[in-house]
Amino acid sequence: MKFSYVYIMTNKKNGTLYVGVTSDLIKRIYEHRNGLCEGFTKKYNLTTLVYYEVCEDITTAITREKQLKAGNRKRKTDLIEIQNINWQDLYPSLLN
Repeated sequence: MKFSYVYIMTNKKNGTLYVGVTSDLIKRIYEHRNGLCEGFTKKYNLTTLVYYEVCEDITTAITREKQLKAGNRKRKTDLIEIQNINWQDLYPSLLN
């Protein structure tokens, strides 16, 4: 089974947030971290992965991404802090 992911990137604690979706989380975060993705994340230097969810398929992930994007900032920060209270970069833990 191939999983998909919804994720949130930031540039610092309580900084700018970006919600994205991918079928290859490690590759996509690597691209963000190394400035390989033109656009919002590169412009605002969003290189820190602070939240992600695993979904069973891409359709579910896209639906969840839309829900998160439609929510207000407080809902997103609350979601991050439930699992990652210190806003630590989760990317290194994906590589273990």
